[in-house]
Amino acid sequence: MTTPRTSARAAVRAPMRNKVPEVTIFFWVIKILCTTVGESFADYINTTLGFGLTNTTLVFSAALVAVLVVQFRLRRYVPSVYWLAVVLISVVGTLLTDNLTDAHNVPLWVSSTLFAVLLGAVFAIWYARERTLSIHTIVTRPRESFYWLTVLVTFALGTAAGDWTLQFTGWGPGPSVLLPAGLIALTVIAWRLGAGPVLCFWIAYILTRPLGANIGDFLGAAKADGGIGLGTLWTSVLFLAAILATVVYLSVTRRDETKDSTAEVSAA
Repeated sequence: MTTPRTSARAAVRAPMRNKVPEVTIFFWVIKILCTTVGESFADYINTTLGFGLTNTTLVFSAALVAVLVVQFRLRRYVPSVYWLAVVLISVVGTLLTDNLTDAHNVPLWVSSTLFAVLLGAVFAIWYARERTLSIHTIVTRPRESFYWLTVLVTFALGTAAGDWTLQFTGWGPGPSVLLPAGLIALTVIAWRLGAGPVLCFWIAYILTRPLGANIGDFLGAAKADGGIGLGTLWTSVLFLAAILATVVYLSVTRRDETKDSTAEVSAA
């Protein structure tokens, strides 16, 4: 006899449609926009409004948990929910590094090393359990859990490593954009020459965090400091509007939905 409880358990175990969008130009555009918002919006709430680092972290962490609950309950990729989760996780990832640096005086090289080791551990456990790190088969609850944990750590790592690089080089807002952009270009070239697509994807994913953050700093910084002078508020508003417009477009056209990947679970 089938009870509601056993039916719920079966639904959790049953493969879903892939919960992650296809990796297209839209994916990378929104990802960079989200990372810029993560930097500028966190700074605006924390510093400009004077909300405080602890309060800002608590509010955005609670919002992230609420959105992830919705994300996990879905059985397929829904652009609005997925990208809202990415925006919030970009803010929380930024705040994790900021808390270590500003509240606990942890050097950036230490936090960069810590998050790099943590990311390696997450990848190792994910691969040992699932035998794949591909985002094209995020069709089970465990894989989705590993995926979002990885995304959170990559944002924290990208923040720490990006800030450490700026601290080490002393570059201004403009030139600081060139390093992550150049490294991403090299990663694309390596992929085109035959390097592993999964490895190249995650390297580029990490590098888009300092790229987006540096773009945000460049747009928000005062002209006297080498920036454009938009400020953190208008930079956040501009990029949130761009994210919203792109997500609405994708929701209507479904251009970034992947093919049905449920059959790949047993083979992966």
